[in-house]
Amino acid sequence: MIPGLVHIIDDDLAVRQSLALLLDAADLSARAYPDAESFLAAADAADLPGCVVADMRMPGMSGLDLLAAIRDRRLDLPLIVITGHADVAMAVLALKSGAADFIEKPFDEEVFLGSVRQALVQGQRAFHERREAAAIAARAAGLTPREREVMALVVRGLPNKMVAAELAISVRTVEIHRARVMEKMGADSLSGLVRTVLQLDDTVCD
Repeated sequence: MIPGLVHIIDDDLAVRQSLALLLDAADLSARAYPDAESFLAAADAADLPGCVVADMRMPGMSGLDLLAAIRDRRLDLPLIVITGHADVAMAVLALKSGAADFIEKPFDEEVFLGSVRQALVQGQRAFHERREAAAIAARAAGLTPREREVMALVVRGLPNKMVAAELAISVRTVEIHRARVMEKMGADSLSGLVRTVLQLDDTVCD
């Protein structure tokens, strides 16, 4: 079973129920909402991997509006647009704006399920990448100002002697700071430290 929650957003109760049943039969967890606004209220309070299946035309926010809101709120939830024939041009625009897929009604169940599974994998990856980045940022926040300076120079490839000269401190002091940086950042090698730092914002090592 692919972990993650499928959020179904459609103002048609029958559609919501049928999609929920289809996903349940495929061993996929789903939650349904009558509109984008109620989904966003729930999504803001939750921090779970998943994806979104939304109708293009709904009262209030459209599927395109919802896509923009998901992007603005940095939610790790790929969005699949369900669209009628008349909405295909708009659905293509949604795809160009970052939607994971669009499926035209009436759709084949296996095509739908395949798209959902792919979106769940994508959402799971993005969710874990964000969690990992947040953990790295938290570890970096625990560094002292001097440790940050040493880390910035070390990941640029400077040997300890050059770091010492750059910061006007002893080589032994650099070695101590470097060891603490490695420990705090959870790196077991220089290459590991470089990979970790690359996931941080550029401002960390400015």
